[in-house]
Amino acid sequence: MHPAYSVIFFTTASGLGYGLLALLGLYAAAGLIPADRWFGITGMAVALGLITFGLLSSTFHLGHPERAWRAVTQWRSSWLSREGLVALATYVPAVLFAAGWVLFGRTTGWWGILGVLAAIGAALTVYCTGMIYASLRAIPRWHNRWVVPNYLALALATGGVSFDALTRVFGLERPESALVVSIVLAASWLLKVIYWRDIDAAAPVSTSGSATGLGNFGDVRLLDPPHTQDNYLQREMGYRIARKHAAKLRRIAVILTFALPLALSLLLLTLPSIPALVAASLSALSCMAGVVVERWLFFAEAKHVVTLYYGACEV
Repeated sequence: MHPAYSVIFFTTASGLGYGLLALLGLYAAAGLIPADRWFGITGMAVALGLITFGLLSSTFHLGHPERAWRAVTQWRSSWLSREGLVALATYVPAVLFAAGWVLFGRTTGWWGILGVLAAIGAALTVYCTGMIYASLRAIPRWHNRWVVPNYLALALATGGVSFDALTRVFGLERPESALVVSIVLAASWLLKVIYWRDIDAAAPVSTSGSATGLGNFGDVRLLDPPHTQDNYLQREMGYRIARKHAAKLRRIAVILTFALPLALSLLLLTLPSIPALVAASLSALSCMAGVVVERWLFFAEAKHVVTLYYGACEV
């Protein structure tokens, strides 16, 4: 698939925002961080800002963005519609929770319940985002059981490193925070490797023979191209990336998203406050940059079955 930059920004920014929102809601509701007003303003502004800009950017690749609102009417059959509805619903407890924190300096009690509801809404929204891709049978590399767990894990990982960095900026870091982030990063790394191995080892679900129904008569190959120049389907659904480039990008994604942030997070366990703040900030920046590469690769490596009619042998 051709990686649309708007969708890459959407999945990266909103994933980080929802991960950060979930951790802010849970930590504050549990009383694990004080209801510091400026930390609340900064944290909620970053989380809700990333979520909002991410959701808006997802409409940029549409042919008619002004009709995007119609997507929410198909919630019975469309994961995209469910994602939109859950995302909108999540704003209610999130904004009220932010108001309680910023205006009244309260994050526990009834305000804490709103924080927990915002965290649940964030998790459900990311789940729906993952299901948008996992439900597409026509794209085997997305129709995979590991897609949704990866979306959830990466949202929590990027949100986690950002949460850790923000708490250190305001001097509110928790002693177990770096350890929790390290565990989340390690789990996310493992899930990503499992996903890559799974799609690499998967047998083709369809071939040019099975797609045309002519496989019983021998090998099927394209005699002539159906068009004199590439059309929309070939450009969007038939995007190709060389195997050597994919392997290189995977290594870059692993280093930036998991290895370097994990090493820095473990280092935080022994560093004093100021060096720890620098290390936490580098960890967050590295993880965010790595997720952009990982998300570009997620789209670029996907193959649509329609490419079988344009010369592909198997998908």
